[in-house]
Amino acid sequence: MKRFAIVIGTAVLGLSALTACGGGDDKPAAVPNNTISAGAPAKLATADVGDFGKVVVDGSGRTLYVFDKDTADPSKSNCDGDCAAMWPPVLAGSGTPQVDGVDASLVGTVARSDGSKQVTLAGLPLYQFAKDSKAGEAKGQAVGGIWWVVGPDGKKITTQASSGSGDGY
Repeated sequence: MKRFAIVIGTAVLGLSALTACGGGDDKPAAVPNNTISAGAPAKLATADVGDFGKVVVDGSGRTLYVFDKDTADPSKSNCDGDCAAMWPPVLAGSGTPQVDGVDASLVGTVARSDGSKQVTLAGLPLYQFAKDSKAGEAKGQAVGGIWWVVGPDGKKITTQASSGSGDGY
């Protein structure tokens, strides 16, 4: 009976960790490199991605996302632990983030719970999605109904991907 209780308890904890961020039902094979080293400033640009039009991407062209559970005023990230493993934060690096096609006045940073600085757009913290393995993918769009690609104006784009997008939802 004790063994059964341990198994059930472990399953409940595991499921709650997976659903805390609205992420998928499986872990990524590897957490992507968010392309920001401690010495380099973050880079934001725009690219046409899928049916979403122009969206914000990082310096390597990977799609960036915002999270409905975060706040813009004041800026606050609510994605840590397992959530941040599936949705790596875009870290600021050193210096001012570099922008191309994004209004620099909308770009800022917020201190995360671990003390690192995360890049924000219009006050909202920015993230990658671990299952986007290359530039131009947007597999994280609408995951859990709370993760969204973001336009260069800092507004989330809630368009759903077309069925022919091949994003593997």
